[in-house]
Amino acid sequence: MHVLQEIWRGLDWSVLTDLLLSIIPALVCITLHELAHGYVAYRLGDDTAKRAGRLTLNPLKHIDIMGLAMMVIFKFGWAKPVPVNMWKFKNPKKGMAICAAAGPAANVLIAIICLFIYGILLRMGPTIGKVGNYVAEMLIITAYLSTALAIFNIVPVPPLDGSKVLYSFVSDRAYAKLMYYERYGMIVLVVAVFLLSRTDLNPLGRAADWLMNELTFAARWGFELGRLFK
Repeated sequence: MHVLQEIWRGLDWSVLTDLLLSIIPALVCITLHELAHGYVAYRLGDDTAKRAGRLTLNPLKHIDIMGLAMMVIFKFGWAKPVPVNMWKFKNPKKGMAICAAAGPAANVLIAIICLFIYGILLRMGPTIGKVGNYVAEMLIITAYLSTALAIFNIVPVPPLDGSKVLYSFVSDRAYAKLMYYERYGMIVLVVAVFLLSRTDLNPLGRAADWLMNELTFAARWGFELGRLFK
């Protein structure tokens, strides 16, 4: 018992708090990203995701441990892909493109909502208290991770969403050939993200920063609305 007490006292709570403030936003971003894919696919006529139990807000149904770790450490990651049967769509390639675009679009919307609420809290100032400060910090992290996830997924490299949108413009024969190489894409992406994160050349990070900056209008709107709560 004494040993456990010593371990408890020796814990670096600031590190654990920072970790928690990153993991929760990452789970939110990943879960809603995959849910968007599944929901849009369902609305377009494919119930595969629903039958697989993926139309849920339960993050355990969506997370990929490696992808979550990458998200927390490098700010770019992924989840377990939602199963989609494109042949159930009236127009398979078009339906697949719309379904693929839904994930990044959801992340951009999440970022806008988070920044808007953050603006309201910022306007309220010290009245939000310590808990409010944690919430505000988590909102900013969620907004940034959402923009990063959106940027990462529009890269036209299989199996990312951008590749599925791009494939809708190629011939069926070329589409089949490109899909064959999808299994190798993630390996290339993991290596690329790791190497780029260790250099000054980080196009994904710069693109995410740019998008985050472009979306700050939501925080300004929230800041103005925050007058009503003072």
